[in-house]
Amino acid sequence: MLARVDMTFPPEEYERRLHDLRERMARRRLDAVVITDPENLMYLTDYQTTGYSFFQALVVPLDGEPVMITRAMEESNVIQRTWVDHTRPYPDTGDAIQELVLALNQFGLGDKRIGYERNSYYFPAYLQDRIHTSFQQGVLMDCFGIVEAGRARKSDVEIEVMRKAAKANEIGMAAGLEACVPGATENEVAAAISAAMFRAGGEFPAVMPYVASGPRSMIGHATWEGRVIEPEDHVFLEVGGCYRRYHTAMMRTAVIGELSESMFYAQERMKFALSELKALMGPGMTVSDADSIVRRIISDNQVGARLVTRSGYSMGIAFPPSWDEGYILSLNPGDFSVLEPGMVFHIIPWMWGVDGDKTVGISDTIRITEDGCESFFTLDEDFVVHPGGATLTSVTDVDSHADAYTDAYTDAAEPSDDDDDDAPAEAIELR
Repeated sequence: MLARVDMTFPPEEYERRLHDLRERMARRRLDAVVITDPENLMYLTDYQTTGYSFFQALVVPLDGEPVMITRAMEESNVIQRTWVDHTRPYPDTGDAIQELVLALNQFGLGDKRIGYERNSYYFPAYLQDRIHTSFQQGVLMDCFGIVEAGRARKSDVEIEVMRKAAKANEIGMAAGLEACVPGATENEVAAAISAAMFRAGGEFPAVMPYVASGPRSMIGHATWEGRVIEPEDHVFLEVGGCYRRYHTAMMRTAVIGELSESMFYAQERMKFALSELKALMGPGMTVSDADSIVRRIISDNQVGARLVTRSGYSMGIAFPPSWDEGYILSLNPGDFSVLEPGMVFHIIPWMWGVDGDKTVGISDTIRITEDGCESFFTLDEDFVVHPGGATLTSVTDVDSHADAYTDAYTDAAEPSDDDDDDAPAEAIELR
């Protein structure tokens, strides 16, 4: 392992991750593993690229140095970003699987027990068929989840990186909420969110912001399509912040005009679900118990809304097409996995179908601590209410409006030199 000090984490963090992986390999009696999932490659080595649609793999033997198989163009990412000292690049006209099998044979692993991630998006069935055909002397075994077992609990240094993602997340959401005014388009709201996040140090998220106004909020996973926000509309926002591929996420809602009785009820119901869960959530609670708290409160409502999904999911490293680690752990009924310190979840007590035609959301990203849980955010949870009369008629108007608000929010959230370093930053009132 190359000793480097210019990666996301210090060398000892990667040494720990590799050591823990090898302990799990030994328990599974695996002589090596072939890791192909982009998030797992990032976790183990700091390797990242947007070119992960081409086959890439890290071969980790139980003993000896790992080797990375990459497209030749991507080898620079191994050299410039990671501690990995051995690479086997293949040209665009080459054969990635043959390169992998050749490496296994040359490293003395040709007749050994080799684990591979059978459920990886980027190790498709036709390539798995080819390795089964080509690797004939050894034994191939599914080891999906062997790296994720380490990713489920975030270390202290990972939490600090996620705090940077959360800062960008919060500033982007604040700008988006302020941009949700009559006359603005959904595109302009999305632009305000993205510009604010990136200026705050955020990087491109695995999913760009969800912006859905008026009746479009009832479309699952809908995002901006140029619709103009009108008086009496509401706007559903879900935003993921990213730093070094680590993500946090939050939902918020803006209302144009008067806050109706049913919308106020929905707001308070979601806030209550979050507060009840955060008061009880901590080590020893099961996933099912956590889900039940949120699901019971949201399902018992008087405005005809439903919780149509899981009530939360693990967060951490992510590449497109999704920002979540729900395949590692999701808050679902009947899952009796136990929560542990270091786990991080996006809690989503959102409400689909308020009054039959409105989807609204308030959510939080929280981490499990030694004796409870805590949020990554300080942003106010209440719906942001904008007057329904005046309209902004140009992109410049929207940008100026959002930028002024974002500056005010950032100033309020940053502690001054005179503040106690341990005091939490306070957000301004979003009303």
